Amino acid sequence: MHQTMSTSPVPGRVGLGLRREFVDDLITRPTSAIDFVEIAPENWVNMGGRHRAQLQAVAEHYPIICHGLSLSLGGPAPLDTDFLKQVKGLLNEYQVPLYSEHLSYCTDDGHLYDLLPIPFTEEAVKHTARRIRQAQDILGRRIAIENVSYYAAPGQQMGEAEFVRAVLDEADCWLLLDVNNIYVNSVNHGYNAIDFLRTMPARRIAYLHVAGHFVEPDGLLIDTHGMPVIDPVWELLKETYATFGVYPTLLERDFNVPPLSELLIEMETIRQFQQPWLAETRTLAHAY
Repeated sequence: MHQTMSTSPVPGRVGLGLRREFVDDLITRPTSAIDFVEIAPENWVNMGGRHRAQLQAVAEHYPIICHGLSLSLGGPAPLDTDFLKQVKGLLNEYQVPLYSEHLSYCTDDGHLYDLLPIPFTEEAVKHTARRIRQAQDILGRRIAIENVSYYAAPGQQMGEAEFVRAVLDEADCWLLLDVNNIYVNSVNHGYNAIDFLRTMPARRIAYLHVAGHFVEPDGLLIDTHGMPVIDPVWELLKETYATFGVYPTLLERDFNVPPLSELLIEMETIRQFQQPWLAETRTLAHAY
């Protein structure tokens, strides 16, 4: 029997990344098409006034999860423990069930303004896992780490999938499985996306991301979250459900944000893809 969403700390089946372009629509015209929203805590921890009131209003209609941008789990600089304490306050205030971050780094005595790849080495596994455990100790909860898109692999001593699994086990944390990132990396680095997918540990999955990307003239894929999801990524999402069962799935759109109505169409596609596997799980559960 497939695992189901009951194993995940994330509430609901289909979510959307919160963007200010449509936050007022979410508040004034709440919709049952959105089960949960995802926010970047960096955008809200020190925010007051009108924007804080907006977040409060969103929280009254939708469960919130947090997806961080700046913790730099693989970086050389000490973790920003003051920021983590601010995040903990936000999580507690809004009863957020999950905080996730990227398996990457973005600081070295200052922010580098990009998510850079961690070398796939045993030393990096231990270094990154130690920092994840430190973050979990401060927050008082298990966090999720996201498999990231990357465009170079400096100092590589193991494969990407092996590295991700090693960090998950060493840190004892959740996995935020980004389906688009698997596809982008498979094209850019020449591996089979389905083979990679099937090596991910189901028991670690908290939820999924799906998004669009940009294709450079030379064929390089850039993970921009600025385009609609394309057919090969939709197919990989369906393969994810076929492999693991249905997990909560979030649509990301960070740039070129269209009207909310267009995003809801993509979210409905996710919901339709989930339905056959939910039906199968219910049938098998009834049989037992």
